[in-house]
Amino acid sequence: MQMVKKSGIVLIVAWFAIIVLMPKQEFYYKLEEELDKQEIELNEEKIDEGLFSLKLHQVTVYVKGIPVATIDEVALCTLLLYSSVELQELHVDDSLKRMLPQDTKQALFSHSILSPLKISVDAEGSFGGMTGSIDLGERQVHLDFNESKNIEMLKPQLKQSEKGWVYETSF
Repeated sequence: MQMVKKSGIVLIVAWFAIIVLMPKQEFYYKLEEELDKQEIELNEEKIDEGLFSLKLHQVTVYVKGIPVATIDEVALCTLLLYSSVELQELHVDDSLKRMLPQDTKQALFSHSILSPLKISVDAEGSFGGMTGSIDLGERQVHLDFNESKNIEMLKPQLKQSEKGWVYETSF
């Protein structure tokens, strides 16, 4: 029993040490490099590193050199077995308001090692509430708009279901 207890303590301490000592900013810079290959740039005003997270403040998203969105705060959090990205106050450029909801108050993307090929999505904004998932294995996106408000620009891409409006696509 003592051996099991000591092994458990060693595993917990090792897990904690890996998370705390993880080079979070370097991971973010690697993400920027990968996005740059797709001609997407992130320009942040300030970066704060915490024990388990990395926060980016006043992020401007550029696609092919054109600013398309601003995000008040992006919080990246990882616990190795669970990771999440939370966006606060996402504002899409006026030129895209016919295709996308212009304001999103909060969006949460989360990933768990228990389902490694799925990313869950929760968001709320000017369009109401939305939940869904991104299946990386089947390369599909499924989003349910729970509280539909101001989604006229999206209706041509949505399907009506018993529970409300649904967006489905593959990539």
